[in-house]
Amino acid sequence: MSVALAIAVFAIAYVLIATERLNRAMAALGGAAILLAAGVVGAHDAFYSEDTGIDWNVIFLLLGMMVIVSVLRHTGVFEYLAIWSVKRARGRPFRVMVLLVLITAVASAMLDNVTTVLLIAPVTLLVCERLGVPAVPYLIAEVMASNIGGTATLIGDPPNIIIASRSDLTFNDFLVHLAPYVVVALVVFIGLIRWLFRGSFTTTQERMDEVMSLEEREAIQDGRLLVRSLVVLGLVFAGFVTHHITHVEPAVIALLGAGLLVVVTGLESRAYVADVEWQTLLFFAGLFMMVGALVKVGVIERLAELVAEATGGQLLLATTLLLVMSAVLSGIVDNIPYVAAMSPVVSQLIAGNSSWGDGQVLWWALALGADLGGNATAIGASANVVVLGIAARSGHPISFWEFTKYGLVATAVTIGLAFPYLYLRYFMLG
Repeated sequence: MSVALAIAVFAIAYVLIATERLNRAMAALGGAAILLAAGVVGAHDAFYSEDTGIDWNVIFLLLGMMVIVSVLRHTGVFEYLAIWSVKRARGRPFRVMVLLVLITAVASAMLDNVTTVLLIAPVTLLVCERLGVPAVPYLIAEVMASNIGGTATLIGDPPNIIIASRSDLTFNDFLVHLAPYVVVALVVFIGLIRWLFRGSFTTTQERMDEVMSLEEREAIQDGRLLVRSLVVLGLVFAGFVTHHITHVEPAVIALLGAGLLVVVTGLESRAYVADVEWQTLLFFAGLFMMVGALVKVGVIERLAELVAEATGGQLLLATTLLLVMSAVLSGIVDNIPYVAAMSPVVSQLIAGNSSWGDGQVLWWALALGADLGGNATAIGASANVVVLGIAARSGHPISFWEFTKYGLVATAVTIGLAFPYLYLRYFMLG
């Protein structure tokens, strides 16, 4: 009975989240509440257990980074970067797209992709209006770049945070193993957008001259706040990089950084608390409880056994299957609940096959498949949904299929690059 109820509740919540028939935080918390009320999981399972409870490291890492970014938002630095890039591109539309894509990708790796698109998209709309070019191709290119760039680091994409927490991988592990691939993927992606959006780069000399007249320094609203924010952000990243030496968890580093920034800037609480995405944090909490119920009743362990049987104990086949399956399923549903459900499966799979060594390649296959697969459709990643909302409110609606026809191509190309990368690095070269 418990097994059937846990599966049914998770499946229904998953469908509600994927179809957006219900707010995703409500769907996740509602599912968790049903499982708690039915006794499938108890308070200890939900709040204190490392295997079946809420992953507080994920929750507090996100919270800390949200506060830091919220303070940084008040400085105007992102608007500065956008205007600076347009002027460096001499107002030429394709060069503008390339620089905005690169800024978005780098910022997504340093912050997170959802926050980055929230900050970059409004400025992109302004730039496109000044240039007289359609905004939709630029927004689509940016959100795809945010998902690619966010793949590079532990904090760049929410699925990576979940994977890191389950696998004990460090910030440096993600940087060393995934960043090289991301650099190559971005180069290929830039060539791809030149072809995908080939009809979107026509403007007039007058328009270009108008954009060149913009003054980027005027975008900086508070220079002292910017300096303090960048210093604290630098300390936070230093903490992430030295995690393997200090053994201080990334969540603790993010919270300490957020606390320090609040103290040194002296901002009122409403200046940074209002921008924290509380619904996202509640969504994660509910999701972890539902996945924890599946772990407790044995569903996750059985899934791992089925995958092991299907691959016959062959690590290369398991890696390929996980990469492709993750890309496909992350395009159908949001990659966050997918990774939350699959990460314990991968953990069980590695634990049950001692001949695979540390089996770390499976974690990279999961990360690459889920992060890049999120580009496939309009609902594949949270950043996609955010940009579609911004576009609709600004009078530039992007339909599900308009996004998807470009997303499927981008995903096919980047996943096609991911397989030889994994094969060469972890099987040919060891």
